[in-house]
Amino acid sequence: MTREFTCIICPRGCHLRIDDSLNVEGHSCPRGKAYAIQEATDPRRALSSTAVIDSRCVNVIPVQSTAPLPKGSIEKALGEIRLLHLKAPIHEGDVLIPDLADTGIPLLASCDILI
Repeated sequence: MTREFTCIICPRGCHLRIDDSLNVEGHSCPRGKAYAIQEATDPRRALSSTAVIDSRCVNVIPVQSTAPLPKGSIEKALGEIRLLHLKAPIHEGDVLIPDLADTGIPLLASCDILI
């Protein structure tokens, strides 16, 4: 079976095809080939969201994972984020969940909320 998708590594946007043997066609650079293999064998996505915070100035704080999560772990990660109820002060870079969705990837605060 051949899968097709567009490479997002560079602005060129090559149309990639990869088969079950991990033979890649359509890439213009080695990074495109690596992206196709990664996407076919272990697709990952960066996660950015918001978490509830008890503060005088805002109700939510932006949060993000430090690395892309396995695509199958995204729903579990979002469920864990929904359960967070933080209290100010929170500083940018604070670790809010050290092991997000059992992936070993931490969730960080993306900004300061001091009051």
